[in-house]
Amino acid sequence: MDTSKLKPNDPRVTSHYETIRGKKYHYIVGEPQGAKVGTMLLVHGFPDMGFGWRAQVPFFMSRGYQVIVPDNVGYARTDAPADLAEYTFKSTTADLAELARKYVGADGQIVLGGHDWGGLVAWRMVDRYPELIRRAFVVCTPYIRASAKYTALEDLIQAGILTNFKYQLQLGGPEVEARLQGREAIRKLLNAMYGGQGPNGELGFRVSSGVVFENLDGLGPSPLLSAEELDFYADEYARQQAPELRGPLNWYRTRPLNFEADKELAEQQQQSKVAVPSLFIAASRDAALPPAMSQSMEAQFEDLTRAEVDASHWALVEKADEVNGIVSEWLDKKTTTSKASL
Repeated sequence: MDTSKLKPNDPRVTSHYETIRGKKYHYIVGEPQGAKVGTMLLVHGFPDMGFGWRAQVPFFMSRGYQVIVPDNVGYARTDAPADLAEYTFKSTTADLAELARKYVGADGQIVLGGHDWGGLVAWRMVDRYPELIRRAFVVCTPYIRASAKYTALEDLIQAGILTNFKYQLQLGGPEVEARLQGREAIRKLLNAMYGGQGPNGELGFRVSSGVVFENLDGLGPSPLLSAEELDFYADEYARQQAPELRGPLNWYRTRPLNFEADKELAEQQQQSKVAVPSLFIAASRDAALPPAMSQSMEAQFEDLTRAEVDASHWALVEKADEVNGIVSEWLDKKTTTSKASL
């Protein structure tokens, strides 16, 4: 089987739509090569789409997995509701659990993968639907328990905590949504987010501040996306009604809503550990989610495996072979261990 990364509208996968809890979801499905060993659900973050897993889908299809990759709520061909409650972890995990059960049934299980916001969704799915998840792997995003106390992000940053999240204040505000509308403006933003630089190393995005609007026009091409891939991203974003970025940016506007929705999780987690066998892959050069954020994870898991790749936040494409190899080896090891314990 051809395991090269997916191309836009790649014929190796099929495109599907499903109405889930009142929202139209778009997702792709890749069928396994040879005997099916399981079903895998992959969850993306910002400013990605399901296409962000393009280097993983064919690889895991070749290893016997049926691979399901949705565009998250607010993105591309999936609905972008106005109600912020639809973007909370409680809501999005319920959506994805329903989608998964369409394929594995009420008693089946999936292998779950996540990156960026999709990593947090994956961890909350592990918390809320452990019976659905056989294994979980997350790239870049550390596990963070639901909090019993709410603190505004602005207050944390002012106190010198999570200063690497300053960009989230800008993305959650009105400026980016208002200033970057239309396909070409969004294309420039995506080029910046994926590492395009100016002739003197100018950046179009910094975690310390957010989008650097004055630099967007002068950036060279992204080293992580081909022109064809960047055009595909821009075209998919342009499917949403203006302002096209509202849905994706709504994920940065749910902090207080997530706190309220996850209160019961905070109470349940006080005396428990994550039981689902899990893999966390850090990226050593991730400025938004540096590996140091994960330093206390072991104490919260019954079975946690760690790995790290020398990559930026975009490890899924920057170090695709390495990430794929780590996940595959871990899955094989866990499967062998499970069989040996029967």
